[in-house]
Amino acid sequence: MNSNTFRLAAVAVAAAPVALLAAVPAHAAPATPTTGEGRASAVVLRTGLDVSLLNKSVQVPLKVTLNEVQAPASAEKTALSVNLDGVEGRPVDVLRADVATANATVDEHKAEGYTNLAKARIHVPGLAALSLIEVEKVTSKAVCEAGKQPVAESNVLGHVKVLGKKVTLSAGGPTQVSVPGVGEVTLDLSKTVTTERTAAATALQLKVSVNPLKLNVAEVNGEVTLAEATCETPKGPKTPEEPKTPEEPKTPEEPKTPEQPSSTDGGSTGGDVKTQTGSDTDPAPTEANLAETGGSSTTPYIAGGAALLLALGAGATVVARRRSSGQS
Repeated sequence: MNSNTFRLAAVAVAAAPVALLAAVPAHAAPATPTTGEGRASAVVLRTGLDVSLLNKSVQVPLKVTLNEVQAPASAEKTALSVNLDGVEGRPVDVLRADVATANATVDEHKAEGYTNLAKARIHVPGLAALSLIEVEKVTSKAVCEAGKQPVAESNVLGHVKVLGKKVTLSAGGPTQVSVPGVGEVTLDLSKTVTTERTAAATALQLKVSVNPLKLNVAEVNGEVTLAEATCETPKGPKTPEEPKTPEEPKTPEEPKTPEQPSSTDGGSTGGDVKTQTGSDTDPAPTEANLAETGGSSTTPYIAGGAALLLALGAGATVVARRRSSGQS
């Protein structure tokens, strides 16, 4: 084994462990999913009324909520009535219903608020015998799901009575109901609002102005909201980052074989034959600089002279033999 072959073998042995280590893929540990909390709320009834008694000598704010729930912590309430004490010296049944449900649920993927109200009557001070509004059934729903557009919807089903009058509600705008000697109520039907991450739905919203017979005994002004639901989209679980694909190991380049010096001198008689092993691709020189096998450029002349002398010697020998045979 010559020195060049030994060097190639040593380089290959040294490169083998490097290529093996580079070929082993690197695995990143998966990221722990985290969640962003969404929000949801629902309420069956909310009032923001101002009650003035005895020619406004006494003012009582009427702020009442029924079955109001909020999440992240999922919740549900089903109370069927709410009373107000201390007005006109006796309690007032602000709302009484057969069904009054509010739900709010939130998880890492979805937030949802839902309200259902059926066979409900709402009263305000000063109208003990007459309900402000009666509804057969109203529902509201708001759904915010990660990766989807939020949805809000409300439904008013069955008949609706305002101040004892049956009314037909319109989705095109507010409906106004006036009752002489009692007052007037303006209703907004099924209001919904959505954004990129939130939704809100209200089945009925009333603007109230009541002063029975203008007696100023009990004057009521303000707003009443029925069946409201809201939500806010959770951020959802974060997708774990994918491990980066390791780069393919580069194959170590084989070292080039060192070039052998070419033989440019024929040398004297008896010199070794030297073989050119370089990678040069240049054409061979046309002059007589190639390796020779032991003779110089005068060898043909010497050989010719030797042949001539040999012929002359052979001729002299033949002549001599003829002379000797003639003498004998």
